[in-house]
Amino acid sequence: MRLSSGLPYLITFLLLSQNLMAQQPVADGIEMADRLRADGKIWVVVAVIAVVFAGIIIYLIRLDRQIGKLEKEIKEQKRSEQGVKLL
Repeated sequence: MRLSSGLPYLITFLLLSQNLMAQQPVADGIEMADRLRADGKIWVVVAVIAVVFAGIIIYLIRLDRQIGKLEKEIKEQKRSEQGVKLL
């Protein structure tokens, strides 16, 4: 049995269920969010989320560079090994 045979159905189900959950009305609003907005602390939350997101992006960029260096070294080693075998 192939793993991807049910993948389109799963994706369709997840997208439809997400859309249905977004349609539910909020009775009194979200008390915590209203309180944070009223106190002006919502900007602290936004700043923390932005810092975490920036940290993840920086980490991924550094990781990509390190992987690129390793790939380049492996290619050079294979070339040098092939050059030795040909001689």
